[in-house]
Amino acid sequence: MGQMGWMPRVRHWGWALAAVAAVGCLATILVFAPGYLSPDSLDQLRQAEGKKPLTDWHPPVLSLVWRALIAVTGSIASMLVLQSLVFWGTLWVLAQCVWDLTGKRGGSLAVLGLGLAPFVLTFAGVVWKDVHAAQALLAACAVACTGLRVRDRRVGPAVRWGLLWLGVLFLAYAMLVRKNAFLAAIPVFVLLVLALWRAPGRGTWLRCTGALAVALVVPAVAISLFAEPLRTKQGAQIMLDDLVHVLRVEELRSADVSPALRDRLVASARECRRVGALSDAYWACYERPADGLRGDSGEITSLWLREMGGHVPQYLQYRLRLFASLLFETGYPYKAGITRNDLGIEVAHPRLEEMLGTYVKGMAADLPWLFRGWFWLAVALVLAARPGRGAFAMPARALGISAAAYILGYLPIMPATDFRYVYWPALAGALGLLLLWLGRGAAPGRPPSPGAASGRLLTEHQPADAGAAGTRQSSTGSS
Repeated sequence: MGQMGWMPRVRHWGWALAAVAAVGCLATILVFAPGYLSPDSLDQLRQAEGKKPLTDWHPPVLSLVWRALIAVTGSIASMLVLQSLVFWGTLWVLAQCVWDLTGKRGGSLAVLGLGLAPFVLTFAGVVWKDVHAAQALLAACAVACTGLRVRDRRVGPAVRWGLLWLGVLFLAYAMLVRKNAFLAAIPVFVLLVLALWRAPGRGTWLRCTGALAVALVVPAVAISLFAEPLRTKQGAQIMLDDLVHVLRVEELRSADVSPALRDRLVASARECRRVGALSDAYWACYERPADGLRGDSGEITSLWLREMGGHVPQYLQYRLRLFASLLFETGYPYKAGITRNDLGIEVAHPRLEEMLGTYVKGMAADLPWLFRGWFWLAVALVLAARPGRGAFAMPARALGISAAAYILGYLPIMPATDFRYVYWPALAGALGLLLLWLGRGAAPGRPPSPGAASGRLLTEHQPADAGAAGTRQSSTGSS
């Protein structure tokens, strides 16, 4: 009878969390409508609407998803709605997990409050591949936390494998929409498997890895074969940065390339020095041919391979200098509204946009470290090294490793110093710190909340699954 007395309150709190998440979702849609769009976003929108050929300069999966949404709804705002639903739905699932595993109402609300933090809300409604990758990784983490809830309960293999496939689909999308998200996705994948199986055997690991490979390769091949995006050789953009910033003008003038490219490289190096552009030379100071990098990419790649081996100290100095800028001079903390365009698209609610800008830019001025790469790298390293021993030790460590890998992975490829390149580490770091704090005092794998103990835990003689050896062991050791 004692259990039955609190069951309605448990269910009511779950509905309360859902209501708060729904309000946050609607508010995000309202403030950002029809979705904040940068030049990159507008370029992908034109591809989605068929006004430009589909290219691989930005991973085409975003444009293709947007095209499908527009075909179904007839509105470009459908992408903003999808982003908001995924984002707030993910936070709601995480909040439910916190409530179920710790019984802390304030803690579950704090998870939802994460969506209103200035460094998170700033890009929540911007249609960017960086935002899509971050939200997909976050969704995969939510699936993993759900796995922690069901790992020691009477659930069939269909539930476990269903959650596994849902998680790997989110991870695959993150990697398809942002190529370098691969480094961040691997720790989350490991978390997902360990959250669903306490002691996965070799066969389980192989099947799970195969599922991830299928979820990644099949859509990638389908996009290449059926959508046939124009190949732009965008990878040469990073090599171009290295060439014009590492080599001296005299060395570029004598480079063994075609005269036209040689002239462009020399002019680009001079212009970058004149305007003080430390990176992003292709857009900042390169005389772009009509075919972009497609014609130059072969020669740029060959020149880079020949020259960087003889300029290792200069290359390392340049890349470390640029990486230091990302860490300590992180810029562009807010994307204001919609870039002026010829499509007639404007912000639906300018006053709300001004309010959001005041909030984010004000917080960036008052608490600048919240928008700095060094801070979130430090948080990531702390989480990776000291995740605690509570109920969320394993997710906290995985989030820390994922965030650190994502930031450090930019060292050789970073094109600019924008905060959006730190968006996933900031989101992962904040969630990791919150889970670390909330998990204190809650034993791993033993939900203390009344809602989690309502006769659904396995008894000692009941195995959780065929691959789980010792269901009484702490999940901390598996991280």
